[in-house]
Amino acid sequence: MSTTTTNDFFKTNVLGHPAGLFVLFFTEMWERFSYYGMRALLVMFLTASITGSHPGWGWPQEHAYALFGSYTALVYLSTMLGGYFADKLIGYRWAVVVGAFLMTLGHASMAIETPFFIYLGLTLLIFGTGFFKPNMTSIISEMYKDKPEKKDGAYTIFYMGVNAGAFFGILLCGYLGEKVGWSIGFGLAGIFMLFGLLQFYFSQRIFGDIGLKPKKADEIALANSDASEINTTVLEEKEVNKNNEDKKVPFTGWQLAVIAICSILGLVWVINDPASKISEGSVNFLSIGGHDLSNIAIITALLLFFGLLAYRLSQYSTITRQKLLAVTFFAALTFCFFVVFEQAPGTLTIFARDYTDRILTGGASLVFLVVNTLIAVVPLAIITWVLFKLFKQTFKNYALANIFLSLSFVIIWIITIWMLTKDFYSAGYLHLSDRTLEALKIDKVTEKLTEIPATWFNVLNSLFIITLAPLFSKWWESKFNPSANAKFGIGMILLGLGMGFIAYGGRNIEPGAASASVGMYWLVFVYLFHTMGELCISPVGLSYVSKLVPGRMIAFMFGVWYLAIAIANKVAGIIGENSTDIANEKGIGTFFMIIMVLAIIVGVVAILLNKPIKKLMHGVK
Repeated sequence: MSTTTTNDFFKTNVLGHPAGLFVLFFTEMWERFSYYGMRALLVMFLTASITGSHPGWGWPQEHAYALFGSYTALVYLSTMLGGYFADKLIGYRWAVVVGAFLMTLGHASMAIETPFFIYLGLTLLIFGTGFFKPNMTSIISEMYKDKPEKKDGAYTIFYMGVNAGAFFGILLCGYLGEKVGWSIGFGLAGIFMLFGLLQFYFSQRIFGDIGLKPKKADEIALANSDASEINTTVLEEKEVNKNNEDKKVPFTGWQLAVIAICSILGLVWVINDPASKISEGSVNFLSIGGHDLSNIAIITALLLFFGLLAYRLSQYSTITRQKLLAVTFFAALTFCFFVVFEQAPGTLTIFARDYTDRILTGGASLVFLVVNTLIAVVPLAIITWVLFKLFKQTFKNYALANIFLSLSFVIIWIITIWMLTKDFYSAGYLHLSDRTLEALKIDKVTEKLTEIPATWFNVLNSLFIITLAPLFSKWWESKFNPSANAKFGIGMILLGLGMGFIAYGGRNIEPGAASASVGMYWLVFVYLFHTMGELCISPVGLSYVSKLVPGRMIAFMFGVWYLAIAIANKVAGIIGENSTDIANEKGIGTFFMIIMVLAIIVGVVAILLNKPIKKLMHGVK
């Protein structure tokens, strides 16, 4: 039973919120730094030439997309495992510590760059993210359980930490990975994950008894309500169930068996897909008697899953069933969204590398350097200011945690200043002596120019989110707030229009061309429209799950939701695999044009179905 109250947390106040929130802010920031930093590099590293001064593994793009798709799918699936262990066995806090530790080991393994350690690293990252990701928000929820009016602001601050970490991870890990060495980029991600782990571990006491061990349902009820409130709630639930003819539908033995079969077939297929392609068939767990049964396995798993889902929906009362159908519809739209959105670290990054003119000289070079300096230094300065605010409140009691956190920021400032110095020197706007160049480990250049890293464009997503999120929040609070279907539809249309920009920009690239020089402003428009689409869909999706699903079923439907995202990530990789064939036959512009058309069609269908879906929601807004 929890003995720490919300008021206890607010005794150490930073910007109107508990200091513990900012401990989570910085922990999540470094976790996202490490995840997105590695994510930006993986496909680039796998497909880089095995020769030259900066060798990679020289894989075909389709092999890299297959591995990346399976990796990201397993990351989302692992959150269910991590959430289960936290809820039932070890508690939120130890789950975060275990997850951060596994991720640190994972990044360290990838820095070695041998096949064994790359695969080991990816495996550790999958399990580490699964333990880490779902449990941070659970701690926030517990901290603010008695102050719901403060919760929206808390999640907004936390979300800024997520985007700040993603921004700096892509910016710095991407830069070092592309321009210095892949192992440096992978290793840097691990270093900051380690700092995140240490500062969280040594400041755990700030969370009181939150997340120390799993709580039983009756303990949670007693912690949040007195006996009379519990009795009232029970009577109200009975009355609601009576009026709606609602009923519980427990999982029977045969249903659990179907779930087990689906899970085993799905996991084996996700792992086997890249293994069989990369090994060119020599490793195939789904081959029997020389016959490849991969397609049969995954189709069987999907048919069984959807059959079970349809059966269970049919067993509920009319109102509950209709609300669950609405959630299923939104999950399907979310699937379509992520299939397109997750082209960013794959086909869009490869397009930036191979088909985009990233060389700047003269005035264009200076403008980019100034803008890049501002977008790197200003957010870092603001976050450092927040760090000092946290120090004032917590240094006395959590000195070691604050020392590790401050050390991480010293390093991040050094790397940022070094990166900017190197770029200004390479462009000819900064003159450095040979001794200084040697001390800073900067190669001497003869041609004055700026080459933008291919991974740099991925930072635009986080930058646009930070800029546009307040505007979209105001839109949702105004009288012009769209319906659920309209939000999803607008998001899909914006997503499609984003792909339209790059399809148009790449329209003249000949089929089979290995390189081109498309203007990079097309990619800027892609990420702008994709971010606006994300703001229409990603933040509101889970909100509708919590509003439409009965409390006893939320965990199950969240599982279905994350399953949809996991499958979407894998399908995004499969679509990326086909990009090479389409580019060779029709041109890379045609590939993005196909995605554009399909996304817009899905968006239009979502809007057209507004009335029937609204009816299924029974007044939920």
